[in-house]
Amino acid sequence: MGTESGTELRTLRPEEFDRWWDHLVRAFGGGAASAEERELDKSLTEFDRSLAAWDGDALVGTSGAFSFRMTVPGGAVVPTAGVTMVSVSATHRRRGVLTSMMRRLLDDARAKGEPLAALFASEPAIYGRFGYGAATLQLIAEIDTGRVTLAVPEGTDERRVRYAAPADVLAGCEAVYAALVPRRPGMLARRPGWERAALLDPESEREGASALQCVVAEQDGEITGYARFRTKMGWGRSGHDGTVTLEDLAALDPASEAALWRFLFGIDLMTTLKVRARPVDDAWQYLVSDIRRCLPQTRDAGYVRLVDVGAALSARTYLTPVDVVFEVEDAFCPWNAGRWRLTGDPKGASCERTADAADLVLSVRELGAAYLGGVTLLSLAAAGRVRELRPGALTEASVAFGSPVAPWLPHGF
Repeated sequence: MGTESGTELRTLRPEEFDRWWDHLVRAFGGGAASAEERELDKSLTEFDRSLAAWDGDALVGTSGAFSFRMTVPGGAVVPTAGVTMVSVSATHRRRGVLTSMMRRLLDDARAKGEPLAALFASEPAIYGRFGYGAATLQLIAEIDTGRVTLAVPEGTDERRVRYAAPADVLAGCEAVYAALVPRRPGMLARRPGWERAALLDPESEREGASALQCVVAEQDGEITGYARFRTKMGWGRSGHDGTVTLEDLAALDPASEAALWRFLFGIDLMTTLKVRARPVDDAWQYLVSDIRRCLPQTRDAGYVRLVDVGAALSARTYLTPVDVVFEVEDAFCPWNAGRWRLTGDPKGASCERTADAADLVLSVRELGAAYLGGVTLLSLAAAGRVRELRPGALTEASVAFGSPVAPWLPHGF
């Protein structure tokens, strides 16, 4: 398959992987990458969904997709193309290479019956033109554990917290993660092999911190939560000044979660806890004595694109009854363009083509942003991105699209 620039776009061959991966590393700054990371990425790569762009014998572009399933509001787990490994050589910018790869990936997702596509954007300005909307946020914090205390819920003391080698408790931790997947929109049901990504621990990427550590919370001998983290010792004029960096934390109940946070706050010689890539409604925020000394911030995280508007809107449920006709603009995937009637409630939904008059006008990008319930249609309308034609339709749809918990994409891909 050719591109607008005359380069050839073809499916990646296994023998081309090292060259393909080296191109990707160079495109993302050329930093040193470990042999462990290369081996893991190769084992997870779906070669039939990975693309290489060639200009003669020069590799000039990479991209691919993972076959994920993502939780949507209501708890259904929906087939989703996880778009990944996207790079274009600096010598071939603005020559149609990226557009051709995006075209092929979305066509393939449609052919596979995947209603959704999702990605993490290294440069947010790029992907809006391909119909992706910023659908999830992530919480970042730097907590002064020397001055911030926790008020934990009843039952916390009944949870046992113990150290464990990360690999030794991997199965139990994955069982906790799997149980949480249906509870929060945006979470990904992990395919076999993906559990290894949580244990990736090359020394070159620790930035002077310890090897990966793990503690588990238990009740009656069963794992009910886990935290993976690193520690880095530091000393100042007043004494110890160490830092804990949280890599991952999950728990089945409030007491187990609080027990894990209390452990992280209380590690000897540590005065700072760095938290990153957490859901914006993370429970620890409501346990702390002083949220200001936690320096919370949010930033964009997961971007979502509706590959099939009818199937995607039918797959989720809605907080309140809704009956609305969308006029959808989608120049990049024209099969989505036109009018769609959505009828739904907390029990289910249907979205079909219609000739009825439109109530709301918006692009597929806005539908992607609002789809998981973390961005309101009302806020998008305030920015001029959604237009109301029937009075009252905007509020009706905006409330219905909400989610009781914040959507969250828990890990990169």
